[in-house]
Amino acid sequence: MVVGSSGHSQFLLTNHILGRKAFAKNVTSISGSIKNTGELAGRRVAVINAPNIYDKDISQVKRKMELRRSKCLCIPGPHAFLVTFDMEKISINEMRTPKLMKERFGRHCLRHCMVLLAYDRNLEGAALEDRGQETDWALRELIEQYGGRFHIISKNWRDRSRDRELLQKIERMVASLGGVCFSSRTFQRAEDCVKKEVKRLKKQRTGKMEKAWTEMEKQYIAEDLYQQKDAYTANVGAEIRAKAEMDNGWLRTSLARGLGTGFVVGAVMGALFGSIEGPGGMVLYGIIGGAVGGSAGGTAQVAIEHMEDRVAPLSRLNFNSIFINRFFSTPRP
Repeated sequence: MVVGSSGHSQFLLTNHILGRKAFAKNVTSISGSIKNTGELAGRRVAVINAPNIYDKDISQVKRKMELRRSKCLCIPGPHAFLVTFDMEKISINEMRTPKLMKERFGRHCLRHCMVLLAYDRNLEGAALEDRGQETDWALRELIEQYGGRFHIISKNWRDRSRDRELLQKIERMVASLGGVCFSSRTFQRAEDCVKKEVKRLKKQRTGKMEKAWTEMEKQYIAEDLYQQKDAYTANVGAEIRAKAEMDNGWLRTSLARGLGTGFVVGAVMGALFGSIEGPGGMVLYGIIGGAVGGSAGGTAQVAIEHMEDRVAPLSRLNFNSIFINRFFSTPRP
């Protein structure tokens, strides 16, 4: 998962990893989570971009909703959080990034983080690492909060000369953590809901798939038929999976429960206070209380989920040793 604190750095990094222009040069922020797949030094990878963690243009409830969506896109959990900064524009405010990440993903997420610094000068080899070590105190302190792990990339995303080195650093970090991806209670909840949604969507598509197979049997024979069926099934499976990740029970109902509970409680409390002014006051204050309570309830519902992540003991992560991310394994021939 690529996490950006400001500017275009995270999108440059995504282009760099994928080796293609997934984001245009003028893109500096996104309003929704996006998933792309590609190759880094010959290894299949999935890259998830979430909205800017400092973005003040979106509401708190929408920000939390997109955070849940980004978790659904990378279940059972990311192998690495790549936290991007512009080497020439590190601000004091960006020193808060580790704190914000722990609030959003859980207190153990920094173990799975690596700092990526974007530069636009012609530096090579050891000179890059020296630049990272000798830069200003704020950046050095920031890197230390991520265990001292960092890598420097060119702002020219077409320059992939250091791809192998980046992949090796990520692999070493993952290996030092037992080869498992990062997870938490909310990642686990997201995984369960996505699986249920996949099952539901597959059941819906059963009739159409059987009809398509029947048509193929009329057009193809032997090996060609098997290849066509396999390709069709794989495409449908990928489509269903993508739809389940973007829309599932956890995303649809979690926020609604918070909004609904907050609205009811707020309306009741508002009506009680309004009763002092008579029937008219009860109606007016009930409406106001419901609106305020609904907003607070939606935020509280998500806050509870993230509090669970922050207090979850490290031992709970061990069960994920059986879930090795399919995008991080060597592709089948």
